[in-house]
Amino acid sequence: MHLIIIFLALGLAYALRYVDFFISPHWLVRWQRSLLLFISPPLLLIATSIAVICMGPEGEMLGFSTGWVSYVLAWGFCGWTAIWGLILGYQGWRSVQKVDDYPQINIKGKSVFLLDNPILFSAQIGFWNSKLVVSKGLVERLNSEQLYAVLNHEQAHYYYRDTFWFFWLGWLGKIVPFLPNTEVLWQELLTLREIRADQWAKKQVDGLLLAETLLLMVSDRLTQPTNFYAAFSCTTPPNRLTERIDYLLAEPDFSIQQNNYWFWSWILLNFLPLISMFFHQ
Repeated sequence: MHLIIIFLALGLAYALRYVDFFISPHWLVRWQRSLLLFISPPLLLIATSIAVICMGPEGEMLGFSTGWVSYVLAWGFCGWTAIWGLILGYQGWRSVQKVDDYPQINIKGKSVFLLDNPILFSAQIGFWNSKLVVSKGLVERLNSEQLYAVLNHEQAHYYYRDTFWFFWLGWLGKIVPFLPNTEVLWQELLTLREIRADQWAKKQVDGLLLAETLLLMVSDRLTQPTNFYAAFSCTTPPNRLTERIDYLLAEPDFSIQQNNYWFWSWILLNFLPLISMFFHQ
């Protein structure tokens, strides 16, 4: 019976990822839908594995016997999940330790870490309290207004704690690379994250200036792991870059507000497999 539950959860996870993908005109709708489709399948599989482990390899469920195969599979998936968490956590910790070795300078009243590199680069690096890293090339090659635009964008990433939340999202993506549309949804979330930071920065800086600065930086950037990095020049396909610039030059409606109860109710549904423990004897 446990094996049936596992296959049902796997089938549902695949079905969720095969939902027709569309681009909504509203940023918040796009964000919530992409986030839901990205995190629901791995959460469903994790909850199912935990339920099977808690029920154990012996006993009965709804008249069907259980066995060791499902129990071993559940432990294997949980082990895989934990290993990826440790790997990504260690990589993030190493990046933070490396940043601590960089010299600190003050730019427009903000303390930043200076990377000795001639390219144009800036990024928030870390987890909850991320650290801003800028390259020597950025400080030397951008004018005062462009530098101010970059700092405002990076401040938005800090405000939304993007490095922390995208660490966990990246972890959920890594544990289910076999599910369809994982990369498509990941790129969508990255793009929406950058659009949100762009719009936050637009409250302080002209959108045209932000767009010009973005074009300068994307042609001259470092490749960075996006799990615990949040950079103005985040690596994205050309069509995603065009979309960011369009949002910067236009006046999209970001004021849309709606009740989030439906969103969180769908998230809670992913933990329904835990209820199956009550039917185990």
